[in-house]
Amino acid sequence: MSQPDYRDEGQEEAPLDPAAQRVQAKLKRLLLGSSLIMFAGFIAVFAAILYKINTYEADPSEAVFASSVVVGPDAEVIQATLTDGVLLVLVREGSKTALLRVDAVTGKQLSRTDFIAR
Repeated sequence: MSQPDYRDEGQEEAPLDPAAQRVQAKLKRLLLGSSLIMFAGFIAVFAAILYKINTYEADPSEAVFASSVVVGPDAEVIQATLTDGVLLVLVREGSKTALLRVDAVTGKQLSRTDFIAR
């Protein structure tokens, strides 16, 4: 087995010249500045996450909706989603499928998209 070399253990490092000391001090300041910026970035990210988690969202039960929406005599509602005051309703009418965009407050149909198989 090899033996560790202890010959350099007692020797001290030579003092740095003034130019090297200035460079070392500048590097320490840069390290401190970049560390503070990194710390501030972490704080900002965690603050944004906590803000997003704790923001108040209105209760959907308090929202005003239309009392009825006309979809067609033989239409079957497959899915309905509310997005920004627009009710998206996916309906099946016989063998055809359509997406209806309805104003959630008035119940008036804004547009219709028919899905056609080719």
